[in-house]
Amino acid sequence: MAERVSDPRAVARVLASGGLAVIPTDTVYGLAASLRAGPVQRVFELKGRSRDKALPVLAAARADLEAVAHLDSRAQRLAEAFWPGSLTIVCRRATGFEVDLGGGEKGTVAVRVPDSDSLLKLLRLTGPLAVTSANASGAAPATTAARARAVFGEAVDAYLDGGVCDGIPSTVISVVDDPLVLREGALGAEDLLQMLAE
Repeated sequence: MAERVSDPRAVARVLASGGLAVIPTDTVYGLAASLRAGPVQRVFELKGRSRDKALPVLAAARADLEAVAHLDSRAQRLAEAFWPGSLTIVCRRATGFEVDLGGGEKGTVAVRVPDSDSLLKLLRLTGPLAVTSANASGAAPATTAARARAVFGEAVDAYLDGGVCDGIPSTVISVVDDPLVLREGALGAEDLLQMLAE
């Protein structure tokens, strides 16, 4: 039976054993998995998500992403200004990071440090996780644990209830080539691009 837990250590144990967990973030509820092939594949299957859409990686600190992503000078400027926060940065993968997160471009990865005390506490226990919105693909993201549970039920191994999330998704910017805002969310595209142009 899927657990409803309040202790990040219990969720960390579920994730370490290859399970999936629904967790609150600073934007919406997320479906989280360890960076291993089996759990990541389960996320795609559970959401009905196309493997053409890569899963992002969340971490507790920029230093924790060094083994995952190559944060060039532009990515570092953005990170310093907006992390922890609702900005996802797409950059080139770090050498040696070969986890299949889906997506057509295998040399890139989307990364973020969220602004959520409860999630940062969990990420300090687990290290970086693959986290995507907790909803069936194409449906509205869940803003409560109960809504996520109504979708996934017993297929998810643990639910961490953190109250109501604000529901505004992160802004996504790519710095793989010229800076390009792929999705506008909590942060405005013009502000980001202007900062990088200065």
